[in-house]
This record gives sequence, structure tokens and C-alpha cells, in this order.
Amino acid sequence: MKLYYDKRLKDPTYYAQQGYRNGKKTTTRNVKNFGKHSELLKITDDPEAYVREEIRKMNEEYRVGRVSYTFTADFNEKVSRSGDRASSPTYTNIGYFFLQDIMKHLELKEFFKQKTADRKVTFDCYTISRFLTYARILDPGSKLDVWNHRDAYYEKPDFDYQHILRFMDLLDDNYDDYLAWLYKNSNSAVKRDSSVLYYDCTNFYFESEQPDEDVVDEVTGEIISGLRKYGVSKEHRPNPIVEMGLFMDRNGIPITMCLHPGNTSEQVTAIPLEKEVLKMTDGARFIYCADAGLGSYHIRQFNSMGGRAFIVTQSIKKLSDTLKEAVFNDCDYRRLSNDTPVTISAMKEFDRFQEKNKGLYNDFAYKVINADRAVDLGLYEEKVLKNGQVKRVKATGKLKQKVIITFSRKMMEYQRTIRQRQVERARKLLANKDPEEIKKGPNDVKRFMKRVTKTKSGEKVTVTYEIDEAKITEEEKYDGYYAVATNLDDSVKDILAVSHKRYQIEDCFRIMKTNFCGRPVNHRLPPRIRAHFLICYTALLAYRLLEAKLDEQKTHITTQDLITTLKNMNVTNVHDVEYMALYNGSKALDALTKLTDLDLDRMHYRPKELIKKIKKILR
Repeated sequence: MKLYYDKRLKDPTYYAQQGYRNGKKTTTRNVKNFGKHSELLKITDDPEAYVREEIRKMNEEYRVGRVSYTFTADFNEKVSRSGDRASSPTYTNIGYFFLQDIMKHLELKEFFKQKTADRKVTFDCYTISRFLTYARILDPGSKLDVWNHRDAYYEKPDFDYQHILRFMDLLDDNYDDYLAWLYKNSNSAVKRDSSVLYYDCTNFYFESEQPDEDVVDEVTGEIISGLRKYGVSKEHRPNPIVEMGLFMDRNGIPITMCLHPGNTSEQVTAIPLEKEVLKMTDGARFIYCADAGLGSYHIRQFNSMGGRAFIVTQSIKKLSDTLKEAVFNDCDYRRLSNDTPVTISAMKEFDRFQEKNKGLYNDFAYKVINADRAVDLGLYEEKVLKNGQVKRVKATGKLKQKVIITFSRKMMEYQRTIRQRQVERARKLLANKDPEEIKKGPNDVKRFMKRVTKTKSGEKVTVTYEIDEAKITEEEKYDGYYAVATNLDDSVKDILAVSHKRYQIEDCFRIMKTNFCGRPVNHRLPPRIRAHFLICYTALLAYRLLEAKLDEQKTHITTQDLITTLKNMNVTNVHDVEYMALYNGSKALDALTKLTDLDLDRMHYRPKELIKKIKKILR
């Protein structure tokens, strides 16, 4: 702050004037009125020297963060007018500073600089990339919505909507290089643990009436399959879908992804993407972990080479008769906790309400079955025919592996409770509705209904339905059992611990779909669709890296709490002198403040302070 007065006047008024930079403009404002020269003569012989000393004291207090301002409010004053079609808020978000503090390690500015070095690009790819990623986490919406609300961020980026679309085309052109760059540079933010890689697939449906048509390349004659295709979906929606495959490391942080048409079998997506991972990790050895749908014979065989290993879920129902007999043979079972012998019959019959049996109730029984010589394991592989069609055939050959069978009393009771409720629903449907009108599925209650036909010689056939008790009894045989197949020689407890963490990849899909609103996808062209999911993937990676950094300092914040905190960290401009926080403190904010040196838990901010903070973390 400095002294200001009009030297042309005989009796000037002395002011403390502050200069500041508010965004892109620099200006000044009078923050304190000391009075006229004649009034100050009543308390001092030299008014100018007196005011300069007072301003010096104010500057000292300003340096330590204490400032007193005198403001006047005119309650008749109108809001500033603009030519906008709708009124906009005057607050801006600074919560994205924490996201940028993580994303600076990805060095995306350098990546886009390299990719645009030989191109005449008139827009800032790095800025567009940053704010599309921020928006996907804090305020997910269409690309047009992101552009319309770009002023909601402190930096107020300046780019056109057409630049977003051109950037997405550029991003798709560098699809593989972009994913490899993200993995390589994410190691500087968090040490990546690729000793175990989890793989799974999910589907994103599109609000489209027709799937994409296949296109024939006029030069090569290659058939280019459309991206949006009808396929199997858990949501049973009659819409075209796109399939996404995702690899995740041991800490739950994504490594890479792939996109395929919705009618692609997920089993044929694992090995091609795994080969890309091998390139990214320089052929590192790792354990492939997936569910039963992504554990075909061919995938297991591929992960039995090069020092790699596999842990995949194994369906007990699909085991060969020989192995099923070994599973239900009540011998050689041991407790997982202390490795003492136990029988399945004892696990089923003990009184779980007795205090002495509490440990047994929470424990597992396990058995290891050597399956090296068993060729018929109930495994199948996808075979690509010469006409391009994919056929599901039974796997042949010898596979070195063992099957770990576990049994849990708690899981058995849970499964039987669920089944009992389904049987009751089936009984009600039989009593109140025509079974022919009920849709049937593998997990639907109609599977417990049995169609019975009765007839006498020369009489009309009578069709009735009843509860299939044999079906219920058959399903109860498998209650409480769980199996994984592996070629590792590690301890059973360690192998099961690795398999248990598969839930984290489902959590990645949940975050992408629910918190980041990965759909609806407001694009129809394949390059734009792929670019959209690359942005979603970048947002997921940035969030997971931030979450991992918080875990390193022994702090756990739920996804909803963390995103809500970042979204609500808004500040407002107070008379062009300061920015005042419009948010309160929380455990999430305390954890973020402890993690970084951004110091964003204050009530008041000087404009130049926020500018310095964002410049510090921009790379």
C-alpha cells in the first residue's frame, strides 16, 4: 500500500491506496481514508509524515497477514449489468488446485508440446486437458457444459468450444502414447506397484436407437467395426454399448485401458492389452488376477510364461466331475487362520451363537487340489475363425495349476438367506401370475419353477408349474464354497489376500460411472468417444493418485467426501481487494492441507497469493 492524495488541492484528502492484480488486469483501490489535511493538523504538525508512518505500519501488518479495511455499503446499489443471456455466480473454485498439485507430476504440458511441435495448433492443449479433467471430477457434464462454465474456476481459462473438439481429435491420434506417458510419469507422484495386475471389463451404454455400422476401407479392404454395438449388458438395456477393459495395479491405481465394440467377447481383450502393459513395464513379471469370465485356458496359459503367474476365480459348478468329487470329499480341509484340520460338516453344524465358536464362524476352511493332470477343467477359450467370427470352444491341453477351495459358514448362511427370499418370491408369482409371462434369467427366481405336464390316454395335456425342490437342493450344495485357480506356490493366505483385492477394480468402475458420470456420452464419432473415455481415465488416475497420497499419510477419506470438499472450495471477490472463502473446515480439508503446502484452509486470500499458488503447481 502507498500514500495517495491530490497535490493540486490546498486541503487534500489522504488515502491508503492498494495496487492488486485481479486475474488479467492490474488496478488500484483506496482502502482507507485518513481525512483531510486540515483535520489531521489537529493531531499532528506534519500530516503527510503521519499518514506515511501509518501506511508503513499497515504494510507491516499486511506482510504478516493482518489488514483492517473500511468499506461502505450502499444498499440501493444495483448489481453490475452485463449482456449475458443468464446471470452467473461471482464465486470461483480453488479446490482444483489440489488436483493440479497431483497432475503436475504427469508432465502433460511436455507431452502436448511434443505432439504439437510439427503442427500449427492455435489453442493450448494443456489448458483444455486440465480443465476437462477437473470438470469430470468436480462438475461432470457435456463438453459444451464445461465450456459454458469455464469461468467457475479461478483461472478463468480462455478457449473456444471448437478448440475442445479439435483437442479431442488430437488426443485420439495419440491414444497409445498418451496412456503410456500417464503410466510412466505417474511413478513420480506415487511409487507404482505392478507386482499384481488386476483386469476386468465393463460396459457403457449409449442413448442411441441404432448401432454403428461396419465400414470397409476402400484401399485395404479391411472391415472396420463400428464402436457402438449391441451386446450383453447387466442392465439389460436395449441400447448399443461400448466395452472398456481396465488394468489396475496392486494399490488400486489404473495402469491402462482399452475400448472395444459392445459385441466383443471380453476374453479376447485381455491378452492384447496385457502385451501393451508388458511394453510399458519393460517386460516386468507380475501376477495376473481376474474373475472367472477373464480366466480362460488361453489366458491362464499366456500368464504361465515369462515369469508371470495367474490367480483367477474358478467356478466350482464348471469343474470336471473328478474335481467336484474332490471338493465335496470332506477330508484334508484346514482352517485358514491356524492351519489346523477341520471338516466341512463341523463347520456347518456348530452353534455360532456360542462365544467359543465366534472365531470359527469368522474363519474359512480351505483345501488345495492339484489340477496339473486334469485336462477337462470346464474351461473354454475364444477361437477366431477365418471369417472373423468368434466361436467358444472347449480348451485342450495340459495346464500346470492348482485349485484352492474355501468354505465359509458365514457365506453359506448369507447365500441361503438370499435363496430363501427368492423361493418365497417364486411361490408368490406362482400364486398370482402366469409363469409364462415371467422373464427367465440365470439368477432369476423363475429358475426355481418346474414345468409339469400331465396327460391321460386320449385327453388334453395339462401344464402346471411348481417349485423345483431338486433345483434348490442342487444349488445348496455349493453354498459357502469359493475357489481360485493359480500356478503360484505361495501360501494359501497370501494368494487369497491378493484375490480379495479384486473389489478395487469394481470400485474404479463405480467411481467412473457414478461419481464422474462417464455416461451419457454426448458423442457419436469413434475418435470423440475414445477421447471422452481417455479424459475419464485421466480423471480416475488423478483421483486415485490423490487418494494414494492420502493413504500414505494414514488418512482415509471417502470418495464422496473428497469430491464434495473439492467442489465446495469456492472463494468470492470482495471489493477487488481480497478473496474470501465460502467454505468451512472439514476432516477432508485438513487432510488435503497436510498433504500439500498450498495452505488453502484460510478465510482470506490476497489476489497475488492465489496467483502465486497456481503458478507454482502449473507445469
